Amino acid sequence: MATRSTIMDTNSFRPEMADALDPATRKLTEERDVLGPAYRLFYRNPVHLVKGVGSHLWDADGEEYLDVYNNVASVGHCHPRVVEALSKQASMLNTHTRYLHENILHYAEDILSTMPDELDRIMFQCTGSEANDLAIRVAQTYTGGEGVIVTHEAYHGNSALTSKLSPALGTAQTLGLTMRMIPTPDTYRLEIDGKAASECTAEEFGNWMAGEVRKAVADMERHGIKFAALLADSIFSSDGVYPDPVGYLKPVIDTVHELGGVWIADEVQPGFTRTGDAFWGFGRQGIVPDLVTSGKPMANGLPTSLMAARHEVLEPFAGSIPYFNTFGGNPVCMAAAQAVLDVMRDEDTMGNAKKVGKVFKDAVASLMPSHPCIGDVRGAGLYIGCEIVKPGTKEPDQKAALDILETLRDNHILTSVCGRYGNILKLRPPLVFSESDVDWFMDGFTKTLETLKL
Repeated sequence: MATRSTIMDTNSFRPEMADALDPATRKLTEERDVLGPAYRLFYRNPVHLVKGVGSHLWDADGEEYLDVYNNVASVGHCHPRVVEALSKQASMLNTHTRYLHENILHYAEDILSTMPDELDRIMFQCTGSEANDLAIRVAQTYTGGEGVIVTHEAYHGNSALTSKLSPALGTAQTLGLTMRMIPTPDTYRLEIDGKAASECTAEEFGNWMAGEVRKAVADMERHGIKFAALLADSIFSSDGVYPDPVGYLKPVIDTVHELGGVWIADEVQPGFTRTGDAFWGFGRQGIVPDLVTSGKPMANGLPTSLMAARHEVLEPFAGSIPYFNTFGGNPVCMAAAQAVLDVMRDEDTMGNAKKVGKVFKDAVASLMPSHPCIGDVRGAGLYIGCEIVKPGTKEPDQKAALDILETLRDNHILTSVCGRYGNILKLRPPLVFSESDVDWFMDGFTKTLETLKL
């Protein structure tokens, strides 16, 4: 299917699968017709969830599932401190940012304290798409350019502007004429000057990627387009999870600045202690962005996002163009976001991501000798990519990956896939994931591979 989206269509239910469903599930899928055809459900047999606690979920029949996918509920489903904070504030007031209120100011100061000093201004929105949309406008105003570079399988949002910078949405989505794509930083398959990328130093790999940025900017200039920004997340999540070697982004960002652009760090997925090595994904790489965006994990799923900036980068836009996002930064969402930040500190989600993430990654990698369909296991903290290939090769095996997903679902373990070929298991659980959760996953994953004879 030429127009299929790698992030939307790979692991999805389609109407022709309805005949295999039980009557109640089939009825619910049919009633979704009122939503129109653009929406997608996970799995050939969709899951009807009704309750969540921590990293566990329950369906309408009372069956328990392990959530190995949901970074939105960053500190766990229905965390009591978050529920209490939002309930308390909702019972008093919820309004917009054109009135004074303490919550937005307290949170702004607190979240900026987690960032480098150079990032000293912040604005709030409701979605990651809105945050990236604003960041692009700010970058274009500051540089006077229009051209934005993204990676080959990036996803940065679904607004008119950000969808044109999101090749992962599929070929039916028209990409922007002023955007350019550079290759995914695929450390598993790439060869650089005859050398496997996995054997390259951070400097060597970074210099290769910086060269790709130079090519993209040169092509912009040939078409009369001035370069504005590189928009990228530091773990390249939609591309397939490529966090290493640590430090490889420094030559890339140095080149972006040399060529007159800025770096927009999309931290929706690698931020908020996810990698275990730093609060922000860019911190793990040892670099300071010009603009930072985040969204879904901030308030444990409430519609909240941010754009942080260097004041000198923000000023040309903010000093001339009024900006108003009706409920971006509203008191209820700010109360929830503050509770999430407090939980992250008090429960040490960064330490948990580092400790449990290593146990998780090592456990998955330990299956490689006995299950040659696992070609590579890579990741940082609680963000792991497990590449499924045809044994003895590096050829992606999407069919096997999808069969694994469906069988894991039957074993009450929920996750999905990513990457250009839809063959990489995307293991990205809530940050409260425990070692006993790892054991549950490994039991189900091993059973799944044995059932499928992979």
